[in-house]
Amino acid sequence: MGLYPLINDNMRGKSEFNYRVIVAPIFVIMSLSGLAFSLYILYIANTLYLQFLGLGFTILSFVSMIFGIASALWYYKSYDYEKYFENMNKNLKKLDMKKLPTVAVVVPVYNEDSNMVEKSLQRLLEIDYDKSKLKFYLLDDSTNLKIRNEMKELCKKYKINLILRGDRRGLKAGALNNFLKYSKEEFVAIFDSDEKLVNKGFLLDLLPFFKDKQVAYVQTEKTYARGNLFSDSVKVFDAVFYRFIQAARALNNTAIFAGSCGIIRRAALDAVGNFPEYVVEDTFFSFECKRHGYKSVYVPKVYALGKPLKTFTEFAKQQWRYNYGGTQFFGYFLKKGEFTKRSALSNLDYLTHGFGLNYISIVLVIYTLLSVGVILSALPIVHISVFSTRINSTIFGLEMLGLLSFSASLLTPLLLSRIYFRSWSKGLMVFFLNYSLAIVRTRAALATLLGGNDPGSGWDRLKIKTSKRELLRSIANTKAEITFSGVLVIFAIIAYMRYNISAATWIGFYAVMFSLATVFIYKYG
Repeated sequence: MGLYPLINDNMRGKSEFNYRVIVAPIFVIMSLSGLAFSLYILYIANTLYLQFLGLGFTILSFVSMIFGIASALWYYKSYDYEKYFENMNKNLKKLDMKKLPTVAVVVPVYNEDSNMVEKSLQRLLEIDYDKSKLKFYLLDDSTNLKIRNEMKELCKKYKINLILRGDRRGLKAGALNNFLKYSKEEFVAIFDSDEKLVNKGFLLDLLPFFKDKQVAYVQTEKTYARGNLFSDSVKVFDAVFYRFIQAARALNNTAIFAGSCGIIRRAALDAVGNFPEYVVEDTFFSFECKRHGYKSVYVPKVYALGKPLKTFTEFAKQQWRYNYGGTQFFGYFLKKGEFTKRSALSNLDYLTHGFGLNYISIVLVIYTLLSVGVILSALPIVHISVFSTRINSTIFGLEMLGLLSFSASLLTPLLLSRIYFRSWSKGLMVFFLNYSLAIVRTRAALATLLGGNDPGSGWDRLKIKTSKRELLRSIANTKAEITFSGVLVIFAIIAYMRYNISAATWIGFYAVMFSLATVFIYKYG
């Protein structure tokens, strides 16, 4: 079972250690320098208003410090997983080909393109396994009658079991739970409708891990097929999670089941009460397995390739769903956390998973607002005016820590992308995407906190290229981002009129970053 490399083949041996001792400290430097800068704001605050701003910066910086140190820990530990996995793999016993367990291969669909689904099914039907022990299911929740008829024809053509529902209650989790009423197989392998199998040994490779009766699920690395610069940059988002975070978490037995490209023990599903019916059912299911004393296995190998996300709208909708569900999970975890029953590292894994995208997005938004508050105040921040340069050595040194923190936040994705994906441009795109998605993610988190059903991002997919109509629709879809950027531009002008060139540049930079959502939706659809 060839191990899919966590790092490139030319980065073995000593170089592995060199990279992690270079990159991991950057996360720590970014965290500590940011905290020091917030303390600087408190240090020079001379009114209650300024002290309030300084306290806000300090709280955000403290949260950022926790995430930064956790990121450094994940990144550093991920290098240990390859050896750990290889040792675990060596001790696996091969399947008894005469006593193979029964497996259900499941593909949930919802108004998907029938040609894409057919190609995915064709690949799955070629999977290397005793067909008498194998059963294929298509779970169709489509609301489009034409598509439903096409799915019926596909199932008839390929002799696949079709399970239809009259509504979408519980979303994907509801479809899977409904399927469990009709399935008796010992294991459930789940694939998304856009994923094409590239390794037929999926079942024969992964089922041996279930020799340990406590293993609830085995998750493999998920990724997309090649696309354009945008879609390949989106792949970097996922690759960082699977190659570093997921690998490090697997050492703590907190690896997340990612919804597809994995296998679940049916007995474990029964024990935890099936899939929790939330937007991100896979995260909730993973946590419930941990709570019930089950183990998980992460296999750092790609067995299927998903369709590349070529439009910014698709990506924004995906991020909305992740952040909406992640915020739900954060509250769920705090309610059922049972902190004393798990290690501190396990708790940190789940807390950061639930709050992770909120941290990336909400912190960016609030940090920007606090920055505006600082500029509107009369703080004696070092700045270059058109007439003079005023420098206090102590204050200047502390302020430079803020610049250092920002520089580290830019350097980290650039460096990781260059080292592991041989591209500076993808790392820069990741940096830009975090800003362009900040408002969408923040709105998703607020939607969760306000209760009710998931309203979705409200964005329409754009199909008409290079037209006036598309530009207008791009602006309409990103009204919140445009409004926020416009307000920042006004404050940048105010700072410039006060001869504070550095402040005007600072706020102007934020205005450009948040307006990138409009640029990306116009360029990529």
